[in-house]
Amino acid sequence: MSSTNLRDAQNTGEDDSVRRLRERKVSEKDAREVAEASRITDEQRPSFAKGIYLGDFDLSLIRPHPAPAPEEVARSERFLADLTQYCSTMDGQLIERTGVIPDEYLAGLAKLGVFGIKIPQEYGGLGLSLLYYGRALMILGTVHPSLGALVSADLSIGVPEPVKVFGSEEQRREYLPRCAAGAITAFLLTEPDVGSDPARMRTTAVPSEDGSEYVLDGVKLWTTNGVIAELVVVMAAVPPHDGQKGGISAFIVEMDSPGISVENRNNFMGLRGIENGVTRLQGVRVPAANRVGREGQGLKIALTTLNTGRLSIPAMCAAGGKWSLKIARGWSNAREQWGRPIGRHEAVGKKLAFIAATTFALESVFELSAEMADAGTKDIRIEAALAKLWASEMAYNIADELVQVRGGRGFETAASLAARGERAVAAEQQLRDLRINRVFEGSTEIMHLLIAREAVDSHLKAAGDLAVADASISRKVKAGAKASGFYGKWLPTLAVGNGNVPTSYAEFGRLARHLRYAERASRKLARSTFYGMARWQAGLEHHQAFLGRIVDIGAELFAMSASCMKAETIRRRDAAEGAGAYELADAFCAQSKVRVDALFTELWSNSDAEDHKLSKKVLDGRYTWLEEGVLDQSEGTGPWISTTASDGKPKENLHRKYR
Repeated sequence: MSSTNLRDAQNTGEDDSVRRLRERKVSEKDAREVAEASRITDEQRPSFAKGIYLGDFDLSLIRPHPAPAPEEVARSERFLADLTQYCSTMDGQLIERTGVIPDEYLAGLAKLGVFGIKIPQEYGGLGLSLLYYGRALMILGTVHPSLGALVSADLSIGVPEPVKVFGSEEQRREYLPRCAAGAITAFLLTEPDVGSDPARMRTTAVPSEDGSEYVLDGVKLWTTNGVIAELVVVMAAVPPHDGQKGGISAFIVEMDSPGISVENRNNFMGLRGIENGVTRLQGVRVPAANRVGREGQGLKIALTTLNTGRLSIPAMCAAGGKWSLKIARGWSNAREQWGRPIGRHEAVGKKLAFIAATTFALESVFELSAEMADAGTKDIRIEAALAKLWASEMAYNIADELVQVRGGRGFETAASLAARGERAVAAEQQLRDLRINRVFEGSTEIMHLLIAREAVDSHLKAAGDLAVADASISRKVKAGAKASGFYGKWLPTLAVGNGNVPTSYAEFGRLARHLRYAERASRKLARSTFYGMARWQAGLEHHQAFLGRIVDIGAELFAMSASCMKAETIRRRDAAEGAGAYELADAFCAQSKVRVDALFTELWSNSDAEDHKLSKKVLDGRYTWLEEGVLDQSEGTGPWISTTASDGKPKENLHRKYR
């Protein structure tokens, strides 16, 4: 398509290929094929977490990694000290009151090099490890979580990471120094009608006839940092052209490009300083040189970026646990009830034990995952996904328990507490702020499916056409013979292991019993997955509650392993501190074992079938009488999902620059 034809298309309507792309109906099969095409299938590095699901509990894969060079540690610690000093001058409640991070705060962070933490030094960044990046997020997030979200959205999934991993050398030299110097970036994937199902993406990128540029049209929702970003990565569908398949592709876009605007600055129950908006692209011309990777590689770029990008969430969840522990301990000693501090009563004491033990595990899970990512010798896709999933759920539980421990004061805002002369503890704010982590970068439900797909990959390969719903009888018979051979060799390996040997893992002292339990549970988990595969075959993917429990069991076993490893590492460094670490790990593993045992029971004893039938009847409107007797003031305020039409009435552009 020539430039003239492009202008004509924009004036008179989209050409046929673009119209078909926007109006296509996406079936469940289509969506599955797009997701499968984006998976990494050639990974050869070992994975500890994947082994958990296969009954191969190989603790050697998470043994402590070699310590970094002393000069690197010293450089990283100096940065954290400078960041801590600067953050101590910032007022988190100012952000909470105004809903905006002051420009001077952003400038101060840029001056410190915060926006270049993960960017290599050769491109003007600090080049710090993921471990220290996470520790920096912990400091920022405890000033106000919006600061952590700002930096995470920029460095974990914004322009720097995909350019660093997939970009050309020219792109790295052009954009990474800008990012390191403070050019805030954003990642534009989600659309009003598209979340974790990218096959339905409506934003398009139409190539020019000479291949020199693309024209982008579409609407992106929940663009974190988009309101103040200088650069964004946009995921857009390229229509088939010139014999090429096109497909979802990634583009670097300047936010001051003609045709791009921020139509709304979204507000949420938490993260009140987050610069999150709705971004509209209308005829935005982007040089072909700004495409990252190949056409059709966009979704793989996004998912690969998220593999390590997700680790920002467990870092900030660990920070929330640490703060909660500090507040819970201080308050439970100060508040007396029935003649003694409330923390001395068992009902509250159990909550304190949960907060302390789980916080230790949260930090253990983050640090282990980050160290493995930094080492680069293991496939950590499942580890990172499990860390995000488990940490987001457990940190929210901690925040909820802190509110309960604080009682009425937990429900009261920090500003109200301060106004009447008490310590301004923002417990209710933390509960609101942490809630989004169960949705950010893949909701808990989506993470269950994503992890389950990777965890059962070996089963699907072994089952072949047995796991294909529309395969013929003859193909299923052949697949059955092949699967019998695989399972005939594999299942006997799950009968016994180190978990049955009383002397296994003896170097872990009293924690050894927990590791033996984890090893036995890993083999039981693998057998349970096989039973599910044998029972439902191609229908297994529809038993999402079953798969969710399978994933959650593995997550707990991963957290137990990480906690024991951290405790032993601390003990070898400092015997006194190690004794305390062993106590925390011991308590956490005991608590985790209770959850794992319950999940194993629920695999086969549950109300899933009844709930599935009931949910279908709810959707069919059978119980609308139950909704009567209340008022719904949202009625008539707008559609469930907003339109994404590119010819809508223009709105005020809310994009602003902080520098």
